[in-house]
Amino acid sequence: MKVGITGHRGLSTDVEAQVRALLAARVEGYDPAELVAVSCIADGPDAWFAEAVLARGGRLEVVVPAAEYRAGLPGWHHPVYDRLLAHAAEVHHTGLTESTSEAHQAGSEILVGLVDELIAVWDGKPARGYGGTADVVAYAERTGVPVRVLWPEGAAR
Repeated sequence: MKVGITGHRGLSTDVEAQVRALLAARVEGYDPAELVAVSCIADGPDAWFAEAVLARGGRLEVVVPAAEYRAGLPGWHHPVYDRLLAHAAEVHHTGLTESTSEAHQAGSEILVGLVDELIAVWDGKPARGYGGTADVVAYAERTGVPVRVLWPEGAAR
């Protein structure tokens, strides 16, 4: 079972703890021998889900939206990104160089095309910019990939 992840970055510490708990509970519902996380491993839910799946004994596939993607992530996240990338069973690339909104959407579309289900850590609101969580959810719905939304009750971005 390949499960993709998309979600909001920059969540508060309180919301992060709640989201991590929701992701861990969701991962518990899968057979670890069959579970493959597919993630762009950005800071936030992308990395948290990948970590939860690896900790449970599942595998990880990474989608790299652009050659310059890592450089566009926060510096404090680089060690986490590098560690997760090193654990990837497979790495998929868009072939794009610049880490733009278009590259992020292209990476997300590749991710959606690889998975049986998409987990969206999403508050249900429109994307703040092209390639945001709402755009990824809409793409998955248009292409027939089931979406499971996880969002802590009463939480705000």
